[in-house]
Amino acid sequence: MRRKSNNIPKLHVKKNDTVKVISGNDKGKTGRVLEVMPTERKAIVEGIAMVTKHSKVTAANPNGGRIKQAAAVFVSKLMVVEPKTGIPTRIGRDHDEKGKLVRISKRTGEKI
Repeated sequence: MRRKSNNIPKLHVKKNDTVKVISGNDKGKTGRVLEVMPTERKAIVEGIAMVTKHSKVTAANPNGGRIKQAAAVFVSKLMVVEPKTGIPTRIGRDHDEKGKLVRISKRTGEKI
């Protein structure tokens, strides 16, 4: 869904959501979203798409060496997990009684 005021897309995942990976090498794994990058349509998920980065010796990291960290994943590979049931669901948008847009679960119809 494109926003009217600017060209940054509105994504179905938000920071601190629990998501399940539906395709790729980490298929079936779940994790918490640490960061969302809407312009790139990617998200960084805890424990998913781990890559090894080599770091030089610095004052902050006196040993240097290899560091494992999570890489960005396309949001199309992620599905939000319902907080109550723990089942992955698609996300829809609906207006609440105040007219504000809220995310709803397509599976149960409840607000997320």
